[in-house]
Amino acid sequence: MINSGMMGMPLHFGKMPKWLTSRMGKLGSAIIESVAQNYGKSEVLTRLSDPNWFQALGAVMGMQWNSSGVTATVLGSLKRRINPMATDLGIYILGGKGRYAWNAPKQIRSVSNRHGLKGDELVKACELTRRVDNNAIQDGYNLYQQYFVVSDEGEWTGITQGMNTGNRRARRYHWHSPSVRSFVDDPHTGIVGHRGGEILNLADKRADFARSNIVSLAKEKPKDVIDMYKGVSLPDRHDIQEQDLNMKRLGSVLQVAYNREINNFEDLLMMKGVGPRTLKALALTSEVIHGDSSRFEDPSRFAFAVGGKDGRPHPVDTEAYDETIDMLQDSVEKAKLGDKDKSKALKRLHNATKSVESRYTPSAFLSDLLDVEWNHAEKNGGMTFMGKTIKGVTKAITSAQNALLYGDKSEKN
Repeated sequence: MINSGMMGMPLHFGKMPKWLTSRMGKLGSAIIESVAQNYGKSEVLTRLSDPNWFQALGAVMGMQWNSSGVTATVLGSLKRRINPMATDLGIYILGGKGRYAWNAPKQIRSVSNRHGLKGDELVKACELTRRVDNNAIQDGYNLYQQYFVVSDEGEWTGITQGMNTGNRRARRYHWHSPSVRSFVDDPHTGIVGHRGGEILNLADKRADFARSNIVSLAKEKPKDVIDMYKGVSLPDRHDIQEQDLNMKRLGSVLQVAYNREINNFEDLLMMKGVGPRTLKALALTSEVIHGDSSRFEDPSRFAFAVGGKDGRPHPVDTEAYDETIDMLQDSVEKAKLGDKDKSKALKRLHNATKSVESRYTPSAFLSDLLDVEWNHAEKNGGMTFMGKTIKGVTKAITSAQNALLYGDKSEKN
């Protein structure tokens, strides 16, 4: 059964700061390894095929919460770190942005030859996703990125992205191969969204045919394989508003991190010396690793882990970022040696946060939280794409982004 989903985002331009790209690779690869250790490599592909989970991953890694640049920066940073360990991990990230996308077929055949996979069928699957996303869906978004993530057992996830310069929007499409094993009861719930619309769904009566002969599916007329199309559309604005968040879930994370609710869970006392901002980042990171798909309907919430490079919701706290990387990498390396105590503790942290959430009453605290985080950033050198935060200046510039980039349109979202 082939699943697919879509996410629409405002089109952002600009280069990534070097201080962030290296950190993104370290944290992202540690998250992928942790998911594989706890749930298997098939689960990694399942989650990458979920548009909301992917966006949450990018937010935890410090990217702008609704940026079109999440696709290239997340997959690019992961590709540089995951592929060198692919022999052990069993996952390859192929293709890329621009001209690098055309390398995917050659790379697929190379991986297929190495592991005895059906290379021709995998190449056809890669071409099929591009053909449907670029041609069958006449939506004005021209593809300029294609990534194909394949396991050494032949399971794959396809991620493509198109650009529409007319409305300054980007659209990302996610696919998953027939052998999908979902981390929730219903494999289709990996494609979720707040707003209605149509979904591209090949999981119809032709699914058996697609599984047995995916090559023939490419010959079908587009109108015969498109049933409906559904996805998520992120707003044309930089700021995060309460309507974008599940305040109950965010509040429970803050309760654990800042009010030391962690002291109520004896098995988490090993984290007692962790600072509140690192604990907040760890709680949200552990949710990305261990949460089910129902918890990613508000990917903007995960931008509060370490902050965002554009200063939204607040500048990146590099100290908390580095401490989170160190703890997660340590848990992954120890788990490889058979010591899974720290890995299990991170899972218990997610469960503890959910426990607090069950009795937490949400309140309007977003404005106060942003003031606290910005004050901390101005005093402690929080980072944005412009460099270190300058008191009064950086915040003023980021506050003007909406009007400069989107004008009145941002106010309507």
